[in-house]
Amino acid sequence: MPANLTPQYHAAEEAFRNATTVEEKIAALEEMLAVIPKHKGTEKLQADIKRRLARLREEGQKKATLSRHDPFHIEKQGAGQVALVGYPNSGKSALVGALTRARVKVADYPFTTTIPFSGMMPYEEVYVQMVDTPPLTAEGFPPGLAGLLRNADALLLVIDSCAGDCIDQLENSLLLLNERKIIRSEIPPGVRAVPPHRLIIVANKAEQPEGRENLSLLQELLPPHLEILPVSAATGLNLEQLKTRLFSALEVIRVFTRSPGKEPDLTRPFILPRGSNILDLAGNIHKDFLKTLRGARIWGSARFPGQSVPKEYVLQDRDIVELLV
Repeated sequence: MPANLTPQYHAAEEAFRNATTVEEKIAALEEMLAVIPKHKGTEKLQADIKRRLARLREEGQKKATLSRHDPFHIEKQGAGQVALVGYPNSGKSALVGALTRARVKVADYPFTTTIPFSGMMPYEEVYVQMVDTPPLTAEGFPPGLAGLLRNADALLLVIDSCAGDCIDQLENSLLLLNERKIIRSEIPPGVRAVPPHRLIIVANKAEQPEGRENLSLLQELLPPHLEILPVSAATGLNLEQLKTRLFSALEVIRVFTRSPGKEPDLTRPFILPRGSNILDLAGNIHKDFLKTLRGARIWGSARFPGQSVPKEYVLQDRDIVELLV
């Protein structure tokens, strides 16, 4: 059966041939896998791309280990990882500092952040990892940044609402994120990217008169499916609302557990993807539970407290679960 490869596939293949770094090769292979026609005639080619991807990812990890430190590889922690992206002096570092209380370097000159820096944002019983990144420019991304953004669970695009070029910041940032396939509406298996609904956009410095004046212009330019939240790292404007939006964008749930006859520990929930069931929770606690699990009792989303439910029961945020083994 003929493969009938598309021009988009051939363009990605050409990008792979021209790639000079492991990260560029991985990105090109992911694009090939994303755009290749999915039918019987391309099954072997798809398998070959997946093998090459696995080999390159392993190679990249080995190089990072040998060099002891890859500044653009940030190990994920907490309920999820949110990467901040934006132009120089947009206030990314100040926001990370305000949200996490981490000690960040903030200055009124551009390119203060030269390598990624992370801090943990408290949100109710959990922590969300916030990653400050080197700024992008009209020319594109610093080396290594695109890979970090693709690996993130969600993105926070920060616009300096007081800047004279705030409209250009918004338009160029969205253009770059889409052109580099960091934002994808459809993400095939094996491809790293962030779906559009996990992109949060904020207009920083909105407490200043120039920021308030420019906010309406920024809102008018946004695509219909996106919103922009006015915030201020300096005064704390809307930061609590931003925390809630960021946690929601991660699409995870918090599940508490309890032992028979004991009160649940409501300070350390298990974090699971939205849509997870009892069986997913059991495997997250210990693999041996998968063999002996009979069901569970639920407090929270059940019809009545302590209701017995099967292993396939879909959990909701803040459910309390007692496993029956």
